[in-house]
Amino acid sequence: MAGLVSRSFDQADETRPFVDGKGRLDLLDAGGAGVGRSTFEPGWKWSEHVKPLAGTDSCQADHTGYVVSGRMKVVMDDGESTEFGPGDYMRVPPGHNAWVLGDEACVTLDWTGFADYAKPSG
Repeated sequence: MAGLVSRSFDQADETRPFVDGKGRLDLLDAGGAGVGRSTFEPGWKWSEHVKPLAGTDSCQADHTGYVVSGRMKVVMDDGESTEFGPGDYMRVPPGHNAWVLGDEACVTLDWTGFADYAKPSG
């Protein structure tokens, strides 16, 4: 049996900043049980602040997460859309764009979509 693990995002194993300082992804790896915390600043939009890093037309990450604060709109490549807010569970398959709604940063926790997220391509 593995022991207890206590980690702080303030001492993340890796931090990946978004373009133009519009936020960051902080990563924790606890022996195969990793999690990412993203802070999306007001005005953040995937197509402007992560697309240049990803090198894809839309976000190809498969997100399973939880919204801690703020609001975000997600639009799938086929036009389906929804909004997420504080306390929401989110499941977002690959092939989407997203942006922050309002003047508050959107903070999310993600258990599946962070491995290559905001990692410069090439």
